[in-house]
Amino acid sequence: MCLNLPNINREGYLFIVIAFIVTCIAFSISWGSGVTCLFPTLLCTYFFRDPARAVPNNEDLIISPADGIVTKIEEDVSVEDQKFTLVSIFLSVLNVHVNRVPISGKIKELNYKKGKFVSAMSNKSSNENEKQVIVIEYQEGKEIIVEQIAGLIARRIVCNLSVSQSVKAGERFGIIRFGSRVNLYIPSNVEVRVSEGQTVVGGETIIASLSKEGLQEKLTFDVI
Repeated sequence: MCLNLPNINREGYLFIVIAFIVTCIAFSISWGSGVTCLFPTLLCTYFFRDPARAVPNNEDLIISPADGIVTKIEEDVSVEDQKFTLVSIFLSVLNVHVNRVPISGKIKELNYKKGKFVSAMSNKSSNENEKQVIVIEYQEGKEIIVEQIAGLIARRIVCNLSVSQSVKAGERFGIIRFGSRVNLYIPSNVEVRVSEGQTVVGGETIIASLSKEGLQEKLTFDVI
């Protein structure tokens, strides 16, 4: 019999080991205590799952950086004198929390900003909460911005990128622990292909295309 275990992100190893040890101790005390501790252990393992994704192999496509629900789309948002369309994605504790690169390019800037820990379900968390801002230059002089935003429970943002690093769409680049929000700022002249309330899948769902041809081409996929 072959047991198909899920891939686990390395950021979860410590949490899972601690939870497992506590569960073993609890079982040694009583069956009831063990079962009680087993549930959060399984939940922790589920939270840190890191499944492979079928990433569209097309450089014109902008793909979702996170799993979750699109809670806000706002046009003509100004960021440092540039106009963007904001696509904001809320991640519940049940979503995969591994973040993925939305478009191939080079990391131009990384800015960590301290802030509050307002519930990530609230759109105001985008402006008030602790965040990691990532600027990706996908063409010379053209940028996309990704924001990893902490939430009420999420107190740890992990970003495994460095300035001048070349990145490929769909690659894993970090994780936000225990409920969060990810904002994606795309050029204002690019049509968004998702809508508010839509569920998106990180690395797979197409958010927008830089050209009409990008949506018309027959897609191939890389499993990452």
